[in-house]
Amino acid sequence: MARSCIEASALSCTLLLLLLLNSAGSRSFTVHLSERAAPGTLLLHLPSAGGTCSIQRISAPPFARGYLEVDRTAGSVRLSRRLPCRQLPANPFPVRLSGRCSRPGGTRTGTGWLTVSSRWHIHLHGEGCRRKAAGGGGAGGELEVLLLSSAAPQGCLPGGEPLLPPVGELLRLLPPPSPGGCRPFSCQPAAGGRFALSPDGRLFNPGRLCVDRAAGVPVRLRCRGCPPGGEGRAGGVLEDIPVEVKLVLRTLREERAGGGVSARRKRNVNTGPQFQPPIYQVSVPENMPAGTAVIVLKAVDPDEGEAGRLDYSMDALFDSRSNSLFIIDPLTGRVTTAETLDRETKDTHVFRVTALDHGLPRRTAMATLTVTVSDTNDHDPLFEQQEYKESVRENLEIGYEVLTVRATDGDAPANANILYRILNNEGENAVFEIDHRSGVLRTRGPVDREKVDSYQLLVEANDQGRNPGPRSSTATVHITVEDDNDNTPQFSEKRYVIQVLEDVAPNTQVLQVTATDRDKGNNALVHYSIMSGNTRGQFYIDAQSGSIDVVSQLDYETSKEYTLRIRAQDGGRPPLSNITGLVTVQVVDVNDNAPIFVSTPFQSTVLENVPIGYSILHVQAIDADSGNNSRLEYRLINTSPDFPFSINNNTGWIVVGSELDRETTDFYNFGVEARDQGSPPMSSSASVSITVLDVNDNNPEFGQKLYQIRLNEDAAVGSSVVTVSAIDRDVNSVVTYQISSGNTRNRFSITSQSGGGLITLALPLDYKLERQYILTVTASDGTRFDTVQVLINVTDANTHRPVFQSSHYTVSINEDKPVGTTVVIISATDEDTGENARITYFMEDSIPQFQIEPDSGAVTTLMDLDYEDQVSYTLAITAKDNGIPQKSDTTYLEILVNDVNDNAPQFLRDHYQGAVYEDVPTFTSVLQISATDRDSGLNGRVFYTFQGGDDGDGDFIIETTSGIVRTLRRLDRENVQMYNLKAFAVDKGFPAMRTAIDVQVTVLDVNDNPPVFEKDEFDIFVDENSPIGLVVARITATDPDEGTNAQIMYQIVEGNIPEIFQLDIFSGELTALMDLDYETKSEYVIVVQATSAPLVSRATVHIRLLDKNDNIPVLKNFKIIFNNYITNKSSSFPTGVIGKIPAYDPDISDTLQYSFDHGNELNLIILNQTTGELSLSHALDNNRPLEATMRVSVSANKMNSFYQVDDEG
Repeated sequence: MARSCIEASALSCTLLLLLLLNSAGSRSFTVHLSERAAPGTLLLHLPSAGGTCSIQRISAPPFARGYLEVDRTAGSVRLSRRLPCRQLPANPFPVRLSGRCSRPGGTRTGTGWLTVSSRWHIHLHGEGCRRKAAGGGGAGGELEVLLLSSAAPQGCLPGGEPLLPPVGELLRLLPPPSPGGCRPFSCQPAAGGRFALSPDGRLFNPGRLCVDRAAGVPVRLRCRGCPPGGEGRAGGVLEDIPVEVKLVLRTLREERAGGGVSARRKRNVNTGPQFQPPIYQVSVPENMPAGTAVIVLKAVDPDEGEAGRLDYSMDALFDSRSNSLFIIDPLTGRVTTAETLDRETKDTHVFRVTALDHGLPRRTAMATLTVTVSDTNDHDPLFEQQEYKESVRENLEIGYEVLTVRATDGDAPANANILYRILNNEGENAVFEIDHRSGVLRTRGPVDREKVDSYQLLVEANDQGRNPGPRSSTATVHITVEDDNDNTPQFSEKRYVIQVLEDVAPNTQVLQVTATDRDKGNNALVHYSIMSGNTRGQFYIDAQSGSIDVVSQLDYETSKEYTLRIRAQDGGRPPLSNITGLVTVQVVDVNDNAPIFVSTPFQSTVLENVPIGYSILHVQAIDADSGNNSRLEYRLINTSPDFPFSINNNTGWIVVGSELDRETTDFYNFGVEARDQGSPPMSSSASVSITVLDVNDNNPEFGQKLYQIRLNEDAAVGSSVVTVSAIDRDVNSVVTYQISSGNTRNRFSITSQSGGGLITLALPLDYKLERQYILTVTASDGTRFDTVQVLINVTDANTHRPVFQSSHYTVSINEDKPVGTTVVIISATDEDTGENARITYFMEDSIPQFQIEPDSGAVTTLMDLDYEDQVSYTLAITAKDNGIPQKSDTTYLEILVNDVNDNAPQFLRDHYQGAVYEDVPTFTSVLQISATDRDSGLNGRVFYTFQGGDDGDGDFIIETTSGIVRTLRRLDRENVQMYNLKAFAVDKGFPAMRTAIDVQVTVLDVNDNPPVFEKDEFDIFVDENSPIGLVVARITATDPDEGTNAQIMYQIVEGNIPEIFQLDIFSGELTALMDLDYETKSEYVIVVQATSAPLVSRATVHIRLLDKNDNIPVLKNFKIIFNNYITNKSSSFPTGVIGKIPAYDPDISDTLQYSFDHGNELNLIILNQTTGELSLSHALDNNRPLEATMRVSVSANKMNSFYQVDDEG
């Protein structure tokens, strides 16, 4: 145990001076260093006042130790390698030096050496460097001066005694308070003090000075120094710099032992303040006005007076923005808001609160304040887009997902529970519905563009908030309905009937058919074509307008009516057709044909003895017209009034009107006129010769019984066919010839000429109608007759051109058909025969994809077709016959290429990347993928899926129509930091084609994990008497979060009263602030807390001290008294152990050794040197009285105590 100076007259006392430099704004020394500083750069140096300084101990954060090179002898610290700014967990970082400096000479009262301790902060600068909180600083530095006093009776020093070396010399041991700054000088004791300065700058006490060993004596000096920034500033004007000195009294033995001979006393006489509790958490509503009270923080300091007066300050730990939002009253610790708070900007603010007392040295306490900003419903839901635009095809299935609207709300979940609804869902908008939770817009009814081609929906998002009430916003959804080719063209009439005069001029429009299609665009573009009924090619229809023209001369006599079937086809893919259009063209006859006699001239004979009324000759004419235009009347012309013949006006029979007399007149020649009833009427005439015959009895006879003739159908009317001849053996007989049968359609006529019958062509031939005529010709002499057959074979002429059934054909073919596939067989008809009807086909233009077989008209593919390159081809195909001259017809073949699903969807990017915070609500939009498909229709309609891919084990979904990837479950970055998803774009063709795409989603960290200690309880073993400031342990926790969310702050929250240990707020280094004495307390239990605001965890730390031999054995003077009574019968002399030396050692680990130093040379007392047990020597077993003084020595590990033993017996 340490004794007072009064008790130890042989011991001198020591005066310990603690010098603190408290210049304004400087609590630590600062070094600014470039990250490009080369190894060997001087960082720190212990200044000396003419002597030499060596470093005894250096303390630095673990991450910085590898970059520092310490020269203990020279007292300097240099850079061992370059400091990487980006890798430093703290910038600036602290370094603490403790060193010993020798003084040249010494003083009458001094020992000649000084102990210097200083704290520094290293600031690193460079590209990418940024400030990272590294804990607060402490006092700038302290200077311990050990002086000896030869006379300190009763703890007092005599007046006039110099207390320390010159002040200027001591001040030079401290570095400047800032770079470029200057040290204080020209010091004077503060007014009202009890100290003075000698002319040489030494501090002394004018009167007797008694020092309180527990508290010391404060000394305040007022020094003058240059202003911050250098001695040249402010025109050399000096400013006041306060300097505080504290005098502490200690024995020389205490100081020299350093904890050896006697237990060290604790130097921390100023008790530090304490926050109870050290962690504060409080909630403040957002949007409250500035000045709103938050909390009152209170620290307790048991000291009295200035030492117990506290100043409060606080500093943001993780985000400097928090400093501008809160203020703390430095006197009361009342925290208020400085500005209006916004939870959505920052919802948690963490501060380090410091309470600083005014004792010497000034002590601090730290606490953590976490302010949570509570939510009010001050944000409307915000749609991702104010206007959504989407196109859908009509005829979608019910339940089809059109799109997803999404709104977010910056408020907390309770005020951001968003529900969706359609505000204008009546009427035509009723075909849509919205999922109230997900915002998926679907069809609930059929969508028909022909009824409604666009929709405008007003969608509301309501956050369901309650404080102060719900808020909502709206977005407009524009839906355009795209047309499907679902309507066939419709004709304006079921049947068109038109009458056309047969003499209408070619290329005259006679009718325009109209068909309409309710679809849109190409789907509504109608093309017209004649499907059937145009066998002779007299009509043409314009494919675009539907105008029907007569392109060749009509002939009522050939065809009186035409029925055309019209096709109306739209331009859709595939096209739709309507072939129900019928056009009836009625040809109206005009009087364009004069009557034609079947033969001219007409000749006949008649016996003179025939009765009146006898029919002699049938004069016949034909008229190709119809109706009145073809009704004929006959009359005789060029006759005399007493003409013996008359004619039936209607039938044309010439009869005997009066008796004939050959002898009077044997020959009559007159004319016959045939007139039609048209307007104007048309007529023609023929000559008639009648010979009056005498009666005879011989028949005329033909020389051959059969005539065979070939006649071309294009022979001209009136041309000679053949002459037949019969011979009558009667004298003067005249033979006449008539065609009595087989003259179909009166194509031929016969006249008597040169004794024979000349057959001529009366009307044009038509090979298609009659290919052979068998005429029976009668030769008559008036009474008798003979017949012969004339066989006329009509040969074909190239009178007809080939005719296609339609002027426009449309066919379709799938694009995947192989080369050589027959697309269609085109055929034309020719009413001729033989070579005249043999048709050859060819293409007008060379289209490399197709060819046509010349004979069959088969159109085949020459190359692979691709719908995506070209959707249709139009071929002009001509059919030519092989007649002379050649005739032809042309039609147009439209080949539509049908799409097949031969193209897989193609994504717009090679891969997609997105990022999302791990705490976002489900169904949050992460990114959107997009693909296109070159196919058409369902083959080109793309939807998206994770099926068959990777959806992150169900953590994500993808909207099938939009491709938006959303979260399906809450994410956890600590489990999965990155998702490598695989999605597919799939078309709706058959079979469907799909394309895969890689989607990478990075999960961003939020602070959702508390720090975790390695274990709940730690056991730490520390040697007692370890140096103050020694790092006894490093207690750390881990945080699975990353970045600023993983920054951990450490605090002692329980068991550190009084403040014995200090825990570095960032490194977790546990430092002893006071002397640790096993004999005073062998174990400390503290609770440490790791905070990653606002999350915390705790652990219990057992600090167990290891005993050291720092106490001498304790033994007081004692006496041994015994009586010995000897008789003849017995003896009372004690023979065993009579007792034990009453010594003990406060150190439990020490083993005591006992011995006699002197007085027991005769070995009268027997001592067990290990146990200290005493027994008496038998030499004392007598009746002689004895008194002896002995000196006993008790030692423990070379520490001895000497005490006197008085032995009386």
